[in-house]
Amino acid sequence: MKEKVLCAMSGGVDSSVAAWLLLEQGFEVLGVTMRLYDAERRPPKGRTCCAPEDVEDARAVCRRLGIPHYVFDYRSDFDRCVVKKFAESYASGDTPNPCIDCNRDLKFGALLHQAEKLGCAYIATGHYARIEPDRRGLPVLKKGLDLSRDQSYVLGCMTPEALGKTLFPLGAMTKPEIRRIAEARGFVNAHKHDSQDICFIPDGDYGAFLERYNGAAFTPGDILDEAGNILGRHRGAACYTLGQRKGLGVSFTEPLYVTAKDMAANTVTLGPSASLFHRALIADELNFT
Repeated sequence: MKEKVLCAMSGGVDSSVAAWLLLEQGFEVLGVTMRLYDAERRPPKGRTCCAPEDVEDARAVCRRLGIPHYVFDYRSDFDRCVVKKFAESYASGDTPNPCIDCNRDLKFGALLHQAEKLGCAYIATGHYARIEPDRRGLPVLKKGLDLSRDQSYVLGCMTPEALGKTLFPLGAMTKPEIRRIAEARGFVNAHKHDSQDICFIPDGDYGAFLERYNGAAFTPGDILDEAGNILGRHRGAACYTLGQRKGLGVSFTEPLYVTAKDMAANTVTLGPSASLFHRALIADELNFT
C-alpha cells in the first residue's frame, strides 16, 4: 500500500512541482490549500495570499495530476497566531518574522494534525530546505542546496517530531529546474511570479497595514542622533526597524541606521553602522533540535 502524503499547495509553481515529484516517488498524494487571509482585506495595491486565483491554480494542478484537492479554512487561526502577534510585536518595538509563526502553528502544527486525521504518514511543502538524519538517525533540518532559494531560516521552529513527518521534495533543486518541470507538465502556474515579502502585506508597506489593522494612525515623533539631537520627524516609531537605512527621510554626511527605538517616548535614534553591533543579546522561543 502506498504511503499517503498531504501536500500543501499555495497555487504557486513550487508546491505544484513538489506534488508531482511525490507522485513520481510512489506516494499517494492529497493536495490541500490553506485559506489563511481574506482576499477582500488586501491592500489597494498588490496581491495577498489566498486570493481566489491562487486556489483555482492549485485546484487546476491537482486535476491535471489526478489527485484530490482540499481547501481548509484557517483564517481565524492565522489572524490570532500570526497577524495579531505581528501587530502586537511591532507596537512593542520588535520586528517579528510572521513566516516563522505561520510555519510553527499552522503549516507544521494544525496542518500536520489534519494530515493525521486523513490517514497521511507525512505532510509536504514546496520549501527549499532538506531533512536528513544525524549520526543518531534523528531528523535534522538543513539548508536547501540552492542557497539563493534556501528557506531553512523560517523553519527553525520545527521540532524533531514534525521533521520526522515532513517531506521537502525541492530541497536539492533549483528554481529553473522547477519551472522546466512545471512547463513540461503543462501546469497553469509554470511561469507564475514568485510571492514577495510578507504574504498578507504584498505591497511591503508595513506601516499602512498596521494602521488599517489597528484602526488608528501612528503618532509622529522625533528622529534623534545618538547625542539626543533632533534630526527630523518620523511617521511612527513602530514603522521603523533596527538596522534600517533606507526610507528614513534624513540626510547626513555618512550613512545612518536605526540603532534604537523608544516606544514610550515615541523616538527613533539613528547612528553609524558600528553602533549596530553588540556583545550580547537576549533571546526567547528557543528550539534546540
